[in-house]
Amino acid sequence: MKRIQALREMQWLLEEKYHGKLTREAKKDIARLSRFAGSRIARQRGEHIDYVIGFVDFLGCKIDLSQKPFIPRPETEFWVKGAVEYIKSKIRDTKYKIRVLDLFAGSGCIGVAILKHVSQAHVDFGEKDKKLLSQIRLNAKKNGIEKKRYKVVQSNIFSNIKGKYDYIFANPPYIAESRKNKVQASVLKHEPQEALFAGKDGLDSIRPFLNQAKGFLAPNGRIYLEFDSPQKKEIEKLLNRYEYSSWQFFKDQFGKWRWVKIVYNRGYGSCERTPRRSARRSRRF
Repeated sequence: MKRIQALREMQWLLEEKYHGKLTREAKKDIARLSRFAGSRIARQRGEHIDYVIGFVDFLGCKIDLSQKPFIPRPETEFWVKGAVEYIKSKIRDTKYKIRVLDLFAGSGCIGVAILKHVSQAHVDFGEKDKKLLSQIRLNAKKNGIEKKRYKVVQSNIFSNIKGKYDYIFANPPYIAESRKNKVQASVLKHEPQEALFAGKDGLDSIRPFLNQAKGFLAPNGRIYLEFDSPQKKEIEKLLNRYEYSSWQFFKDQFGKWRWVKIVYNRGYGSCERTPRRSARRSRRF
């Protein structure tokens, strides 16, 4: 069964990256995959096929991975799709423009998807890692996004961010050090650690983000924040502490609490609504 999976991945690589042509470079990439196909431990430590192919699809966008950013996950794609649909439903005037911030941008997949599907959007990308700034620009270019519609800023959370936004999207590092044993060996070996882990409880980035984010929201602005399922109760406490107006937690397609939509308006109390959905195994780790 594992051999069949390996062969499927090799076929996918050949078709997606090389359009079915077995070139010299294609043979090298196939060798990179087959090198780890012999045993379970080797496969776990092997390079992710998305890095070998060099790109991944995210909501119809071709996201280049040449600088080895954190690979976009299906769980993220799931909630971003819902966010895009929500934004489009709220914009009735085609001349109306919205300001969006994609923070902890990484590959830029979230902001690029917003730009591609919401023509009225202008997106600022905030990313700490200097080498990923060019990765974000490349992904915008590959998806036909005009330069005037976005800006890329090197920023440690909000350190270099200015202005107010209608929507803030954040997929920060959030895995707790105590849950490191839950992460696949291949992820630990090949994906950027700074995009994965955030202190003992995984909240080292989320705490300052929630403390500061309300200062960057336009009136009736919204925050979409991804987190790890066990962090839900602690995030509720933070939302109360920082006096956000209202929020709603959601589960991903695998039945795990995965993101929260937040509103901040001065003078309102906080409340919480949690829709219940069937539980299935998450593919995050």
